[in-house]
Amino acid sequence: MDDLLIRNLQPADQEALVRIDARIIGRRRDEFFRVKLRQAAADTGVAVSLVADLDGLVAGFVLARVYYGEFGMAEPAAVLDVFGVHPDFRGRHVGAALLRQLRTNLAGLGIRRLQTEVGWDSPDLITFFHHEGFVPAPRLCLDLDLRATREDVALP
Repeated sequence: MDDLLIRNLQPADQEALVRIDARIIGRRRDEFFRVKLRQAAADTGVAVSLVADLDGLVAGFVLARVYYGEFGMAEPAAVLDVFGVHPDFRGRHVGAALLRQLRTNLAGLGIRRLQTEVGWDSPDLITFFHHEGFVPAPRLCLDLDLRATREDVALP
């Protein structure tokens, strides 16, 4: 799309991101985005979060960060924290354009791996990421409910 501009995330984009995210998940996460944007601004000069601007409106975004070693891996990797396309702009390749630019930016930094997590209850997002070349990671993500006691956990 000729009228689609992919640009670096700016602090002034926060409200647009919150609104898009709220349309997608059904509730506002103001504090979550305040923290994520603060982290993006504080990173060591490696700005990789992007916004898709279409006809002067924020149509989508990707919040990502670069890690120089994560979970015992010595090689640098990028983590895609949050990804969203406004429902009114779906089907217009906004998400694909954001990921294409993110890939280009990360390659320029010498980053060869992009990781993310997707909930099982998000089949459209899983399909999108699969179409973009993502595959299941060769590791398991584990959660621990810290409210449960050791007695609540069935041990083998």
